[in-house]
Amino acid sequence: MDYKATLNLPSTDFPMKANLSKNEPKILDFWQKEDIYGQIRQKRRGKPKYVLHDGPPYANGNIHIGHALNKILKDISVRFKTMRGFDSNYVPGWDCHGLPVEHQLFKELNITKSAISRLDFRKKAQAYALRFVDIQKEEFKRLGVFGSWQNPYLTLDKNYEYEIVRALCGLLKLGYIYRGLKPVNWCATCETALAEAEVEYEDKSSPSIYVKFKVNDPQKLSAINYQLSTVLYLVIWTTTPWTLYGNVAVAVHPQAQYALLETEKGNLVIAKNLLSPALKNIGVEEAKSKTLAIIQGKALEGLSYEHPFLNDGLIRKVVLADYVSQEDGSGLVHTAPGHGQEDYQTSLKYNLPILMAVDERGRFERGVSGLSGEYVLNANKAIIEKLDSLCCLLFSGIVQHTYPHCWRCKNPVIFRATKQWFLNMENRELRKRTLKVIQNDIQFIPETGRQRILSMVALRPDWCLSRQRYWGVPIPAVRCLDCNEETLDAEIIEHFAQAVLRSGSDVWFQEEVNSFIPHTFSCPHCNGRKFAPGEDILDVWFDSGVSHRAVLMTDASLEFPASLYLEGTDQHRGWFQASLLPAMALEDRAPFKAALTHGFAVDGLGRKMSKSMGNVVAPGDIIKDYGADILRLWAASSNYNEDVRISTDILERLADAYRKIRNTLRFLLGNLYDFSPDKDKVDYDKMLELDRYSLSTAYKLLEKITRCYEDFEFYKAYQETSQFCILQLSNFYLDILKDRLYTFKKDSLPRRSCQTAIYEILQILVKAIAPILPFTAEEVWQYMKGVRQEESVHLSDWPQLENKFIDDALENKWYNLIQFRAKVLKALEEKRECGEIGSSLEAELIIGITEEDGFLRDFEKILPEVFIVSGVYLEKASESYINVFRAQGKKCPRCWSYSRNMGGNGLYAEVCPKCVLTLK
Repeated sequence: MDYKATLNLPSTDFPMKANLSKNEPKILDFWQKEDIYGQIRQKRRGKPKYVLHDGPPYANGNIHIGHALNKILKDISVRFKTMRGFDSNYVPGWDCHGLPVEHQLFKELNITKSAISRLDFRKKAQAYALRFVDIQKEEFKRLGVFGSWQNPYLTLDKNYEYEIVRALCGLLKLGYIYRGLKPVNWCATCETALAEAEVEYEDKSSPSIYVKFKVNDPQKLSAINYQLSTVLYLVIWTTTPWTLYGNVAVAVHPQAQYALLETEKGNLVIAKNLLSPALKNIGVEEAKSKTLAIIQGKALEGLSYEHPFLNDGLIRKVVLADYVSQEDGSGLVHTAPGHGQEDYQTSLKYNLPILMAVDERGRFERGVSGLSGEYVLNANKAIIEKLDSLCCLLFSGIVQHTYPHCWRCKNPVIFRATKQWFLNMENRELRKRTLKVIQNDIQFIPETGRQRILSMVALRPDWCLSRQRYWGVPIPAVRCLDCNEETLDAEIIEHFAQAVLRSGSDVWFQEEVNSFIPHTFSCPHCNGRKFAPGEDILDVWFDSGVSHRAVLMTDASLEFPASLYLEGTDQHRGWFQASLLPAMALEDRAPFKAALTHGFAVDGLGRKMSKSMGNVVAPGDIIKDYGADILRLWAASSNYNEDVRISTDILERLADAYRKIRNTLRFLLGNLYDFSPDKDKVDYDKMLELDRYSLSTAYKLLEKITRCYEDFEFYKAYQETSQFCILQLSNFYLDILKDRLYTFKKDSLPRRSCQTAIYEILQILVKAIAPILPFTAEEVWQYMKGVRQEESVHLSDWPQLENKFIDDALENKWYNLIQFRAKVLKALEEKRECGEIGSSLEAELIIGITEEDGFLRDFEKILPEVFIVSGVYLEKASESYINVFRAQGKKCPRCWSYSRNMGGNGLYAEVCPKCVLTLK
């Protein structure tokens, strides 16, 4: 007889091999054809909102692995919240203006800024940005990211630009905007001011020089009891020799002690705390120097000195400043207000002039003898030689340090004083109010983000809003042709805003400026009536920074403030601040309730990815080789509080883990082929104890992973799910069930009992993995036709936690048996290794049990099933033991277990008694 035909073998068309890269596009087509996201929106309408507001990427190239990490984490969050019953519309956005787009377009066009008109460039920039919006949109969709892809927000959209201009007007009316001459980060390559968020700090080699300035103040020297006729010198240390052309003062710390020294290189003033390292650096033996006097820094205030090579008639003096370091250098700081923020603050206190000999290209202007037209960083060598020839150079060397670089062109930046438009951090106590909200009103994930952004906001300068570039929203300032001063006027801005709403922001450069100016307007500086349009544009961070107004407050499907902003950790000084400040200034509240940050994607060795190192991993390549679900599993399985490593080895391990989860799901599906929940489901109290135990563990899993998702600990949700599939299901429960599923009567209580359990477990698992593995979850769901209701798993609700199924006492009882089972499996494996048995069904066990092992009596009837052997015999013993013997009797050709009672039934003489009962 063909007994195989009498078995209930698993049956499913769900493939063992995922072939994700081939099958995922089919699922994408299904989602689009059936408008699954539209159905989700319809189903959740009217439910409580959960808004994850998208920080917009720049529309300037294909997505990179960092984009993938960010978008996947966002999608996991939104999918989970949606399944939990929230109305969570994800509206993707793009940053379409600014230097990132402009820089890439100039590279593509292979021209310079001067080779194309402003309007022609802006047209090309718009087309360029829209092209990459379309490219990136398809790349994000391929990741499996759900969202309102047909209605994204674009910062170049005229409705969005209108809100940008209106926000600027509101800030002006409230007194936040002013024009000032201040030192700002300046990129000489891009020829524009940069905000702090647009600066990256990289290692750089710079000159390190000690210079002596000759004191020329006999009266002041007498006041500090310096009676010698020998010249006294102030010693300064700098890594930017080129800024000496902007020197107007030397700063000392008022409370520090300063030594007046007699040395072989002249009589010098150096901070007492820095004597040893400073003298060593300038090549003076400390033992051969003589201390003439020790005086406090404040006593040096007002002491005048001569510049080493500038004969401009300016009287330069010593000033006091608390920022002067006693940790390195000489303790005296060369002060150039045009080239440093702290120097600038000192200039305000002492009414010092700002000397600026550097143009917008970072080159010395005419009038700088011998260096006119020279790039300042290239001029350092000539300046050092000049100082040496004048006998003012005490030491010259090289220092390795972190130095600011432009975020787009990657070249070093300089500090350069220019007239710019600023947002005042102190107006209406903006800084103070923002710090209070950060401290008290926002949840930070991880919590360390709170202190990070607090320190940044506390120390940040006023926000430089203006940029000297082509591609962005124009600052509608007007420049008086009589006095050359620029003015921002609220009425002019409002006229411009209405024009933007009609025609877009190009209108500022297309129409006559007088069309925006009221007839009664005159220059507030000189009463002039002739004007030219200002040419500056707004910082691109301001564009995305007012998205709370342009998106959250205008889209009825969203709400202000957002529930969550989720970005890379660099956005503490980027978009988080750029969003906080306008919202606090205009709305007096934060635009988000919570801020989550993740680390950067790095290679397998923890190194930053770069083309030069050849370690860049492209999302498209991973999807082609492994599929999007493996890339998503990488994002979800990582503790993103730290930098996230990615490599082929890591992806291979994840692919292996994925296969184990997939195989578990396939087993569950295959054994539900003849199960209909409506008619076959077994009541809980009638289920077998092992099945009730497994249900309890499944609902405990649900409880854990729900908490993990709620806490944004996706890697823990993955770990819990993976371990449950491997340890609880594959290695234990499902292994034991095979006999019951395959050999018992189809509609027998024991079989329907375990089918009920695996039905419930499958429902939990497929929904639990849906946020992380949406393609696989959908594929499984489509093979659950008899045991599902919704058209897509992503239309289903998160599983309800059924407390009635959680039984701690039962789990504790089975815990002891599972621990003992591990010892049995070890004993069986030892016999298998020495060739005494093959399959575990070829074995019988005699187990000696002590009082401690007495719990085994409670399971005595099912021990062969649990241990997957042909017989188990318990006997009392003083010491516990497990003896493995080859099973007696014959092998049943149907269930493969061994029995001594074969042939008891004439009709089925070849099979064991258990199978006889089934076959009858």
